[in-house]
Amino acid sequence: MCRNIKTLFNFDPPATEEEIRAAALQYVRKISGFSAPSAANQAEFDRAIEEVHQASSRLLRSLVTSAPPKDRETEAAKAHARAERRFPAK
Repeated sequence: MCRNIKTLFNFDPPATEEEIRAAALQYVRKISGFSAPSAANQAEFDRAIEEVHQASSRLLRSLVTSAPPKDRETEAAKAHARAERRFPAK
């Protein structure tokens, strides 16, 4: 999976539409190989982003879990600690 796409399910507060759209953009960029499509591909690129965004929104709304929601700040701190272990300061 693309490293820039973050887990969006089961967080408090829930993922915003902007976060879901950003993940859709990263996904479409990854599978298309374009960070910025040509003018000839722009409409299809934008349509793909919208379709992935809509599908992702439906998925996140329909998922259920008995696990308590994760705290964004706690998860961000854990990710930062993992990054520091993987890439120690020199």
